[in-house]
Amino acid sequence: MNAALKKAAVKKPAAKKAKATTAASGVKASYYDIVRVPVITEKSTAMSEQNKVVFKVSEKASKDEIKAAVEAIFGVKVKKVNTLNRKGKAKGFRGTAGRQADVKKAIITLEAGQHIDMAAGAR
Repeated sequence: MNAALKKAAVKKPAAKKAKATTAASGVKASYYDIVRVPVITEKSTAMSEQNKVVFKVSEKASKDEIKAAVEAIFGVKVKKVNTLNRKGKAKGFRGTAGRQADVKKAIITLEAGQHIDMAAGAR
């Protein structure tokens, strides 16, 4: 009988884990896993005149998750999110066959009056 009481006493509800945040900004660390890196090309720079910004994002991220991440990280209002999946190309280097990685990009349209300056950081 004592053994049964001990087993019942050992079971405790699991403690909830706190979500990781960065110390300085209070932004969830998972947002930085969704929005990975800005795309700085001639075409994306031209799109910035139309209030659009391009990012490489996680392949599994949805448009809603991308929108929430950009709004939290940069403190801007997002109007629209368009995504595209670019399949990796087969490439050769010095006679060795290789393949580039697949990439998911997000084209973020910002509300009027909002902007993200990639050279100077957020806002």
